[in-house]
Amino acid sequence: MAGVTYDHVTKQFGDVKAVNDLTIDIKDKEFLVLVGPSGCGKTTALRLLAGLEEISAGNIYIGERVVNDVAPKDRDIAMVFQSYALYPHMSVYDNMAFGLRLRKTPKQEIDRRVKEAADILGIGALLTRKPKQLSGGQRQRVALGRAIVREPKVFLMDEPLSNLDAKLRVQTRAEISRLHERLETTFIYVTHDQTEAMTMGSRIAVMKDGVLQQLDTPQNLYDYPVNTFVAGFIGSPAMNFFDATLTGTREEPCLDTGAFKLPVPPDSKEKLANYLGKAIVMGIRPEDIHDRDHTPGGLNGAPVKAKVDVMEPLGSEINLYLLSGDKTYVAVVDPRSQARPGKEIEVMMNLDRLHLFDKQTEQALR
Repeated sequence: MAGVTYDHVTKQFGDVKAVNDLTIDIKDKEFLVLVGPSGCGKTTALRLLAGLEEISAGNIYIGERVVNDVAPKDRDIAMVFQSYALYPHMSVYDNMAFGLRLRKTPKQEIDRRVKEAADILGIGALLTRKPKQLSGGQRQRVALGRAIVREPKVFLMDEPLSNLDAKLRVQTRAEISRLHERLETTFIYVTHDQTEAMTMGSRIAVMKDGVLQQLDTPQNLYDYPVNTFVAGFIGSPAMNFFDATLTGTREEPCLDTGAFKLPVPPDSKEKLANYLGKAIVMGIRPEDIHDRDHTPGGLNGAPVKAKVDVMEPLGSEINLYLLSGDKTYVAVVDPRSQARPGKEIEVMMNLDRLHLFDKQTEQALR
């Protein structure tokens, strides 16, 4: 097995830098997820590692070996694509065995690997079927099996679940996580779905416009985003942002959004000392805004009056789209809430969970 290192890697298409000075050290046996919106460079980064694109600058290492000029077939990686790419005229067994036959792997070894992979994925009973006789989820497992039999050092997955329906995505997501635990191999997984990233990755690399924004554990990305892009991308519903001015005094500063005011928590006063009278961006996640009638005990909160615009009951919680003055924002509240569209309510904002950003740089104020 092996780790992977991107060492100041750049990929340029004409005047466009699809990947810009990317440096990531991926540990052996790690499950790293590359996440970001369409066009952020995550798939290009994966294709550079696979050898399907040439590097414009920098180096890529698999283990200790620089693989910039190594042919894809010699990199000891296996890739699972968004499309299943199965041969329609071949059985499941033959689809999984095809790559090994090309490598002149002994027949007995092929049989062992295919049946072992089929057992891992629960498709042992499907080995004689053709792809057209399989469901979407079963085809995706065959594509995974075709990669597993290679017994590679690194698995690369490029949005492998995007063709599945919602229920199958959740199920297959769990299967891939179990697969990683069982195989103990390095996995690098590309997705635009932040829920997939948060639930699967041991670490997540968030990308935007070819540039790595933040590389951290899922919980740290959620709790300590380094800028407004990461803060808004991670979490569903997305974080609420308010343009605010820091008013009051150094001893008692206050965040004034124009629609409501919030006191600055004690542990944030010092870091905001130089921003008095200046514009900043305040962020708060919807799940940190509570219906005042159902506020958790011990919450360090501040009340804000709001009007309910839209209500989305989800069973275990309710999404409320709220209006305070000219500000619109979302709150995720207790399902027992009596809030209704058109009704005036009071919500409590958790002051210990405020996120503050520099207005100009969009970087977090730590």
